[in-house]
Amino acid sequence: MAKAIVVGSGAGGCMAARELAACGLDVAVFEAGCAFRSFAWDMDRFEPLRQAGLFFDERMISLLFPQMRVVKAQDGLVHVAGRAVGGSTALATGNAVRYDRYLAELGIDLDAEFAELERMVPQTTAHRAGWSALTERLFRAFEDLGLDPQVTPKFMEDAARCTRCGMCVLGCKYGAKWTADNLIADVEGVRLVEGATVREVVVEDGRATGVVVRTGGKTELVAADVVVLAAGGLGTPVILEASGIPASPTLFVDPVLCVATRWEGAGLERQLPMPFVSEQSDYILSPYFDWLSFYFNKDWRMPHGDIVSLMIKMADASIGSYDGHRLDKPLVDSDWEVIARAVDQCHDIFEEVGVPREKTFFGTLNAGHPGGCFPLTEAEAETLHHDVLPDNLFIADASLFPRSMGNPPILTIMALAMKVARKCCERLGR
Repeated sequence: MAKAIVVGSGAGGCMAARELAACGLDVAVFEAGCAFRSFAWDMDRFEPLRQAGLFFDERMISLLFPQMRVVKAQDGLVHVAGRAVGGSTALATGNAVRYDRYLAELGIDLDAEFAELERMVPQTTAHRAGWSALTERLFRAFEDLGLDPQVTPKFMEDAARCTRCGMCVLGCKYGAKWTADNLIADVEGVRLVEGATVREVVVEDGRATGVVVRTGGKTELVAADVVVLAAGGLGTPVILEASGIPASPTLFVDPVLCVATRWEGAGLERQLPMPFVSEQSDYILSPYFDWLSFYFNKDWRMPHGDIVSLMIKMADASIGSYDGHRLDKPLVDSDWEVIARAVDQCHDIFEEVGVPREKTFFGTLNAGHPGGCFPLTEAEAETLHHDVLPDNLFIADASLFPRSMGNPPILTIMALAMKVARKCCERLGR
């Protein structure tokens, strides 16, 4: 039986593994992290440390919550990712948003894959029934300003279990949120290997023959007939660079910035994050309580129940790189212009609900969704395979996106990974 190795157990990796197994391949999924466990501590226990300013560097997150990995750029831009079974889907807010505009412009048609995902993966907007009065008020403010807010479809395994605890980004301890590892649960032909860090892909005579992986203190070569990399927008390029295949310096990160205000008794931190979204040119807006800013930004040193914040998630220029140690991600003038327009719109929204501009403050600028270091082109729209890669080595994550979307990517990553895996099976004659 032909053997396939998939690197990463997030949205792209689990979807690719499921499809490869359906084609009759023996699939091993290598995940650097371990089984995910939601954050179990009471957040109020950390309040004295926060008030004392002892949370001074976002990289401290990993000390409290090892399943989060934090990378910080030279200019302070912070990127948080999951390192566990399920990848970043375990830490995401569960937004089931389709956004394939730039892939479609290349001639990549994902209609069939999205239709299949609609049947395969639980998605719902029923959470609106649990919105607070404040969330409804913000929704109406968006409407009154002509911002066309849309209720966000959520990946929910069981909506009835959602308690609106507001802790989606720390893992769902109630079993309400759906995560990508469900795609391979009990799938025949798929074996998940936890704590397995892939260092490089071994390429001999123009073909990938396997991967070098470190597991349990031991480094070994594991052979395979096909390798699919889905280690994420930062992880996949690092593995390929180590394999002698250079990445393009076209990294994007979908920067996120929150504009906030003090609002006594708001309770936004106990609501479902990003309950609705307004899509604008080059960015989206949504209510979102930013725990990163709450703990590490001095401007947020007030009770969490008294903060209202609006998220800006923008599409940034494709300029940047990551070598496994140093994140080089400058924001250019056009990025700052988009941020300025979005901030003005947030001020308009706050003024609509009675908050003057001078009463607002900012959160910590952070990286939302990295990708783009192996961007697809029109020439690759049919094969979904880069010419720089060996014929039996594929990518199935956001590294393939031609440019920043400024939108939640999970659903689109799964649709693209599904198609990539099927193209892989075609090459193998299956």
